[in-house]
Amino acid sequence: MDDDLPKKPTGIQLGEDLSTHSVAELTERMAHLKDEIVRVEEAITAKKGSQAAADAFFKK
Repeated sequence: MDDDLPKKPTGIQLGEDLSTHSVAELTERMAHLKDEIVRVEEAITAKKGSQAAADAFFKK
């Protein structure tokens, strides 16, 4: 019987209607987004470090 119900999309969908989510779901969503921001910031920092090292190596 549960197979007949529409399934919620998995994962975070940017721009989706948030009015259908509970406070707990929104809080969890925000925590996941904050974790993702930290992960992206770390990747940017690592790439900048690699770029700086390459620039220093190839500098004339």
